[in-house]
Amino acid sequence: MALFDAVLELADDHLVLGHRISEWCGHAPMLEEDLAMPNMALDLIGTARVLYDHAGKLEGQGRDEDVLAYTRGEREYRNCLLVERENGDFAVTMLRQFYFAAFMEPYWQAAANSSDAVIAGVAGKAVKEMAYHIRHAGEWVIRLGDGTEESAAKMRDAVDELHRYTGELFEEGAAEGAAEGEDALPSRASIRPAWEATVAGVFAEANLEMPEVRYAQTGGRNGIHGEALGHMLAEMQVLARAHPGAVW
Repeated sequence: MALFDAVLELADDHLVLGHRISEWCGHAPMLEEDLAMPNMALDLIGTARVLYDHAGKLEGQGRDEDVLAYTRGEREYRNCLLVERENGDFAVTMLRQFYFAAFMEPYWQAAANSSDAVIAGVAGKAVKEMAYHIRHAGEWVIRLGDGTEESAAKMRDAVDELHRYTGELFEEGAAEGAAEGEDALPSRASIRPAWEATVAGVFAEANLEMPEVRYAQTGGRNGIHGEALGHMLAEMQVLARAHPGAVW
């Protein structure tokens, strides 16, 4: 079912990025971030939970949110490659979050008019969370990019590392096309102007240049992932796989 596939992709994006951000808990560079980052992770994982639950009901095969999150292998995950990138330094983490939130805020704004009541409900809550994520991560992009020589160099390196993965945010497959035709989900491609405007505005304040990407990195929507996702899933799923069916 096309809508199931499209919702599953969204859920995977949010779960994987939420888990990545949660890895900073207890390791952030300052106390404020040690509180802010887990809260952003919870925003993303909370959205993922609702989407997985909805996807399971759309599929009708008895798979609930836990089964979809904890029993699929990396080749079955459909998240974009951007969200699975390892945390790296703080500049990489903040830029990755900024790129994703700058896409998801206008996406959820458009999805608020979805013909699917669950998606419309998710959008109403998630759009507010993404606005905060843009503000928080964007301020760090500016702070580092327009900071010391070392911090500016790290942020430029982060742009060089991550920008090649942003094109996949706007890719549309058969599932997205069908969901768009049903007015259930907005067109990903239509979000690009808003995303570019948000990124350009922050980059201008951060003294960063928007790089030209000749060869975009893609494949995540087809289950082709980097090695890092496999390691992340092995850690995330270890308890559920060691004790299948356990509840607490």
